[in-house]
Amino acid sequence: MSDSSSLDQAASFIARRASEDRAALSMALVAAGQGNRAAFEEVYKRTSAKLFGICLRIFTDRQEAEDALQDAYVTIWNRATTFEPTRASPITWLATVTRNRAIDRLRARKVTVTAPVEEAYEVPDTAPLADAALMAGQDAAALNDCMASLEARDAAFIQQAFLGGATYAELAERDAVPLGTIKSRIRRALLKLRECLSE
Repeated sequence: MSDSSSLDQAASFIARRASEDRAALSMALVAAGQGNRAAFEEVYKRTSAKLFGICLRIFTDRQEAEDALQDAYVTIWNRATTFEPTRASPITWLATVTRNRAIDRLRARKVTVTAPVEEAYEVPDTAPLADAALMAGQDAAALNDCMASLEARDAAFIQQAFLGGATYAELAERDAVPLGTIKSRIRRALLKLRECLSE
């Protein structure tokens, strides 16, 4: 099996799995908005690790981060009815609610922060392009072709950031390259991917 064929199959599998995961999370969040506790538990199981990571970037103290996460899930339960799957991906919505609640909590307690609040934005980029191209189930063949047209390293960065949940900072540390380099490479790769998909 050629490397290109293997990459195509891997990209197709990842895109399909990501689309299925997103759909399942959306359905669970909508059901939670209707008062379904089992669905809310499913939302928690699927997202607690990622949302806890957001809280840890805002509160360096683990106990504070845990309290912030609990506060975020109370808010998510109360506001799940406002989630609209057609307007935002579920993880984007959940991350936004969590980040906002954690920052509100931080400001209300007037806690001295040892890490900048801006670090909370180092969660995986969920811009519409990534959502639409990699997670929203667009035509798999077109996506595979476009992913294969990228440099292998750039394609790997995109997969790790948008499908694997790695932050840009984690990618930079993993590859021992400056954070700015990672951001630039991913930005250029996404532009190429957008151009390719628009054709």
